[in-house]
Amino acid sequence: MRSMRSLIAWILRSRARRRILATAALLALAPALLVIACDAWVHFSTRGAVFDDVEATPMRDVALVLGTSRRVRDGRPNLYFRTRMEAAARLYQAGKVRHIIVSGSNPSASYDEATDMLKALVDLGVPRDAVTRDYAGFRTLDSVVRCKEVFGQDSVTIVSQAAHNRRAIFLARRYGLDAVGYNAEDYRRFGVSRQRIREAFARCKAVLDLYVLGTEPKFLGDPVDVPTSPPPDPAG
Repeated sequence: MRSMRSLIAWILRSRARRRILATAALLALAPALLVIACDAWVHFSTRGAVFDDVEATPMRDVALVLGTSRRVRDGRPNLYFRTRMEAAARLYQAGKVRHIIVSGSNPSASYDEATDMLKALVDLGVPRDAVTRDYAGFRTLDSVVRCKEVFGQDSVTIVSQAAHNRRAIFLARRYGLDAVGYNAEDYRRFGVSRQRIREAFARCKAVLDLYVLGTEPKFLGDPVDVPTSPPPDPAG
Protein backbone atom coordinates (compact mmCIF):
# COMPACT_ATOMS: atom_id res chain seq x y z
CA MET A 1 0.00 0.00 0.00
CA ARG A 2 2.86 2.34 0.88
CA SER A 3 4.60 1.60 -2.40
CA MET A 4 1.37 2.47 -4.30
CA ARG A 5 1.12 5.81 -2.51
CA SER A 6 4.76 6.48 -3.27
CA LEU A 7 4.18 5.74 -6.97
CA ILE A 8 1.21 8.13 -7.11
CA ALA A 9 3.18 10.84 -5.36
CA TRP A 10 6.07 10.36 -7.80
CA ILE A 11 3.71 10.70 -10.77
CA LEU A 12 2.02 13.82 -9.43
CA ARG A 13 5.32 15.59 -8.71
CA SER A 14 5.98 15.98 -12.43
CA ARG A 15 3.75 18.05 -14.73
CA ALA A 16 4.68 15.90 -17.71
CA ARG A 17 3.80 12.73 -15.84
CA ARG A 18 0.47 14.28 -14.79
CA ARG A 19 -0.31 15.01 -18.43
CA ILE A 20 0.50 11.44 -19.40
CA LEU A 21 -1.73 10.13 -16.61
CA ALA A 22 -4.61 12.41 -17.66
CA THR A 23 -4.24 11.39 -21.30
CA ALA A 24 -4.21 7.71 -20.38
CA ALA A 25 -7.35 8.19 -18.27
CA LEU A 26 -9.15 9.95 -21.13
CA LEU A 27 -8.16 7.24 -23.59
CA ALA A 28 -9.46 4.60 -21.20
CA LEU A 29 -12.76 6.44 -20.81
CA ALA A 30 -13.22 7.33 -24.49
CA PRO A 31 -14.99 4.10 -25.55
CA ALA A 32 -17.47 4.37 -22.69
CA LEU A 33 -18.13 8.04 -23.47
CA LEU A 34 -18.67 7.18 -27.14
CA VAL A 35 -21.25 4.52 -26.27
CA ILE A 36 -23.06 6.90 -23.89
CA ALA A 37 -23.09 9.68 -26.49
CA CYS A 38 -24.40 7.44 -29.29
CA ASP A 39 -27.04 5.94 -27.02
CA ALA A 40 -28.28 9.42 -26.06
CA TRP A 41 -28.24 10.62 -29.68
CA VAL A 42 -30.42 7.75 -30.85
CA HIS A 43 -32.80 8.13 -27.92
CA PHE A 44 -33.37 11.89 -28.09
CA SER A 45 -33.46 12.10 -31.89
CA THR A 46 -36.40 9.68 -31.99
CA ARG A 47 -38.56 11.33 -29.34
CA GLY A 48 -42.19 11.46 -30.39
CA ALA A 49 -41.74 8.68 -32.96
CA VAL A 50 -42.56 5.65 -30.80
CA PHE A 51 -46.00 4.73 -29.50
CA ASP A 52 -47.34 2.37 -26.83
CA ASP A 53 -51.02 2.97 -27.63
CA VAL A 54 -52.33 1.46 -30.86
CA GLU A 55 -54.95 4.21 -31.21
CA ALA A 56 -52.28 6.93 -31.02
CA THR A 57 -50.09 5.24 -33.63
CA PRO A 58 -50.21 7.00 -37.03
CA MET A 59 -51.65 5.07 -39.97
CA ARG A 60 -49.21 3.64 -42.50
CA ASP A 61 -49.71 1.28 -45.41
CA VAL A 62 -47.13 -1.16 -44.09
CA ALA A 63 -45.78 -2.44 -40.78
CA LEU A 64 -42.25 -3.81 -40.63
CA VAL A 65 -41.84 -6.45 -37.92
CA LEU A 66 -38.22 -6.95 -36.89
CA GLY A 67 -37.25 -10.58 -36.51
CA THR A 68 -36.17 -12.57 -33.51
CA SER A 69 -36.08 -16.29 -32.80
CA ARG A 70 -39.29 -18.09 -31.86
CA ARG A 71 -37.54 -19.86 -28.99
CA VAL A 72 -34.62 -19.05 -26.72
CA ARG A 73 -31.57 -21.28 -26.46
CA ASP A 74 -33.00 -23.63 -23.83
CA GLY A 75 -36.10 -24.25 -25.94
CA ARG A 76 -38.55 -22.06 -24.05
CA PRO A 77 -40.80 -19.72 -26.05
CA ASN A 78 -39.22 -16.34 -26.70
CA LEU A 79 -41.49 -13.76 -25.07
CA TYR A 80 -40.10 -10.98 -27.27
CA PHE A 81 -41.15 -12.94 -30.36
CA ARG A 82 -44.65 -13.47 -28.98
CA THR A 83 -45.22 -9.84 -28.00
CA ARG A 84 -43.97 -8.56 -31.38
CA MET A 85 -46.43 -10.80 -33.18
CA GLU A 86 -49.27 -9.73 -30.90
CA ALA A 87 -48.38 -6.06 -31.46
CA ALA A 88 -48.31 -6.46 -35.25
CA ALA A 89 -51.65 -8.26 -35.20
CA ARG A 90 -53.17 -5.46 -33.10
CA LEU A 91 -51.99 -2.85 -35.60
CA TYR A 92 -53.53 -4.73 -38.51
CA GLN A 93 -56.79 -5.52 -36.76
CA ALA A 94 -57.15 -1.87 -35.65
CA GLY A 95 -56.83 -0.77 -39.28
CA LYS A 96 -53.58 1.06 -38.63
CA VAL A 97 -51.71 -0.80 -41.40
CA ARG A 98 -52.79 -2.56 -44.60
CA HIS A 99 -49.93 -5.01 -44.91
CA ILE A 100 -47.17 -6.51 -42.77
CA ILE A 101 -43.58 -7.27 -43.78
CA VAL A 102 -41.91 -9.78 -41.46
CA SER A 103 -38.16 -9.42 -41.75
CA GLY A 104 -35.74 -11.94 -40.30
CA SER A 105 -32.80 -14.15 -41.06
CA ASN A 106 -32.98 -17.51 -42.80
CA PRO A 107 -29.48 -19.01 -42.63
CA SER A 108 -30.64 -22.62 -42.94
CA ALA A 109 -33.67 -24.77 -43.70
CA SER A 110 -34.15 -25.38 -39.97
CA TYR A 111 -34.04 -21.71 -38.94
CA ASP A 112 -36.43 -19.34 -40.67
CA GLU A 113 -37.54 -16.33 -38.64
CA ALA A 114 -39.74 -14.87 -41.38
CA THR A 115 -41.79 -18.05 -41.81
CA ASP A 116 -42.14 -18.46 -38.04
CA MET A 117 -43.49 -14.92 -37.85
CA LEU A 118 -45.90 -15.51 -40.74
CA LYS A 119 -47.32 -18.60 -39.06
CA ALA A 120 -47.70 -16.79 -35.73
CA LEU A 121 -49.53 -13.87 -37.34
CA VAL A 122 -51.91 -16.18 -39.21
CA ASP A 123 -52.63 -17.95 -35.90
CA LEU A 124 -53.51 -14.52 -34.47
CA GLY A 125 -56.04 -13.88 -37.22
CA VAL A 126 -54.04 -11.91 -39.78
CA PRO A 127 -54.83 -13.05 -43.35
CA ARG A 128 -52.03 -14.94 -45.07
CA ASP A 129 -52.12 -12.61 -48.08
CA ALA A 130 -51.63 -9.58 -45.82
CA VAL A 131 -48.12 -10.74 -44.85
CA THR A 132 -44.93 -10.64 -46.93
CA ARG A 133 -41.77 -12.43 -45.85
CA ASP A 134 -38.32 -10.84 -46.04
CA TYR A 135 -35.80 -13.64 -45.67
CA ALA A 136 -32.73 -11.35 -45.73
CA GLY A 137 -33.30 -9.29 -42.58
CA PHE A 138 -29.96 -10.35 -41.16
CA ARG A 139 -29.61 -7.15 -39.10
CA THR A 140 -31.82 -4.21 -38.24
CA LEU A 141 -29.99 -2.14 -40.85
CA ASP A 142 -30.74 -4.74 -43.53
CA SER A 143 -34.42 -4.85 -42.60
CA VAL A 144 -35.02 -1.11 -42.79
CA VAL A 145 -32.97 -0.53 -45.95
CA ARG A 146 -34.62 -3.46 -47.73
CA CYS A 147 -38.04 -2.14 -46.70
CA LYS A 148 -37.32 0.94 -48.80
CA GLU A 149 -35.08 -0.35 -51.57
CA VAL A 150 -36.57 -3.81 -52.19
CA PHE A 151 -40.15 -3.52 -50.95
CA GLY A 152 -40.62 0.03 -52.23
CA GLN A 153 -41.88 1.72 -49.07
CA ASP A 154 -41.38 5.41 -48.27
CA SER A 155 -43.09 5.26 -44.87
CA VAL A 156 -43.53 2.45 -42.38
CA THR A 157 -44.52 1.52 -38.83
CA ILE A 158 -41.75 -0.54 -37.23
CA VAL A 159 -42.76 -3.14 -34.66
CA SER A 160 -40.37 -4.27 -31.94
CA GLN A 161 -39.64 -3.44 -28.31
CA ALA A 162 -39.29 0.29 -27.58
CA ALA A 163 -35.49 0.55 -27.35
CA HIS A 164 -35.02 -1.49 -30.53
CA ASN A 165 -37.66 0.59 -32.30
CA ARG A 166 -35.71 3.79 -31.60
CA ARG A 167 -32.55 2.36 -33.15
CA ALA A 168 -34.46 1.09 -36.18
CA ILE A 169 -36.11 4.50 -36.69
CA PHE A 170 -32.72 6.20 -36.41
CA LEU A 171 -31.37 3.94 -39.15
CA ALA A 172 -34.47 4.26 -41.31
CA ARG A 173 -34.44 8.05 -41.29
CA ARG A 174 -30.85 8.13 -42.45
CA TYR A 175 -31.96 6.18 -45.54
CA GLY A 176 -34.92 8.47 -46.22
CA LEU A 177 -37.61 6.19 -44.79
CA ASP A 178 -40.35 7.99 -42.84
CA ALA A 179 -40.64 5.66 -39.87
CA VAL A 180 -42.52 5.51 -36.60
CA GLY A 181 -42.54 2.67 -34.09
CA TYR A 182 -45.26 0.74 -32.32
CA ASN A 183 -43.85 -0.76 -29.15
CA ALA A 184 -44.37 -4.41 -28.34
CA GLU A 185 -44.55 -5.26 -24.66
CA ASP A 186 -41.17 -5.44 -22.95
CA TYR A 187 -40.80 -8.10 -20.28
CA ARG A 188 -38.66 -6.12 -17.86
CA ARG A 189 -38.30 -8.93 -15.36
CA PHE A 190 -36.35 -10.98 -17.91
CA GLY A 191 -32.83 -9.55 -17.93
CA VAL A 192 -33.70 -5.95 -18.78
CA SER A 193 -30.39 -4.53 -17.48
CA ARG A 194 -28.34 -6.83 -19.68
CA GLN A 195 -30.61 -6.12 -22.64
CA ARG A 196 -30.32 -2.38 -22.06
CA ILE A 197 -26.52 -2.54 -22.04
CA ARG A 198 -26.53 -4.61 -25.23
CA GLU A 199 -28.85 -2.09 -26.86
CA ALA A 200 -26.51 0.80 -25.93
CA PHE A 201 -23.64 -0.95 -27.71
CA ALA A 202 -25.92 -1.77 -30.67
CA ARG A 203 -26.82 1.91 -30.98
CA CYS A 204 -23.15 2.84 -31.00
CA LYS A 205 -22.60 0.29 -33.76
CA ALA A 206 -25.53 1.79 -35.69
CA VAL A 207 -23.97 5.27 -35.53
CA LEU A 208 -20.61 3.91 -36.67
CA ASP A 209 -22.28 1.94 -39.48
CA LEU A 210 -24.00 5.07 -40.78
CA TYR A 211 -21.40 7.78 -40.28
CA VAL A 212 -18.01 6.05 -40.20
CA LEU A 213 -18.07 2.60 -41.78
CA GLY A 214 -20.68 3.17 -44.49
CA THR A 215 -22.10 -0.31 -43.89
CA GLU A 216 -24.49 -1.60 -46.55
CA PRO A 217 -27.04 -4.43 -46.41
CA LYS A 218 -25.61 -7.87 -47.04
CA PHE A 219 -28.11 -8.49 -49.82
CA LEU A 220 -30.67 -6.42 -51.72
CA GLY A 221 -31.99 -8.16 -54.82
CA ASP A 222 -34.90 -7.50 -57.16
CA PRO A 223 -37.85 -5.29 -56.19
CA VAL A 224 -40.82 -7.03 -54.55
CA ASP A 225 -44.35 -5.69 -54.88
CA VAL A 226 -46.23 -5.29 -51.59
CA PRO A 227 -50.03 -5.38 -51.99
CA THR A 228 -51.82 -2.88 -49.77
CA SER A 229 -55.47 -3.79 -49.96
CA PRO A 230 -57.81 -1.84 -47.66
CA PRO A 231 -57.50 -2.87 -44.00
CA PRO A 232 -60.36 -4.60 -42.22
CA ASP A 233 -63.03 -2.41 -40.66
CA PRO A 234 -62.27 -2.41 -36.89
CA ALA A 235 -65.97 -1.91 -36.17
CA GLY A 236 -67.18 -4.88 -37.97
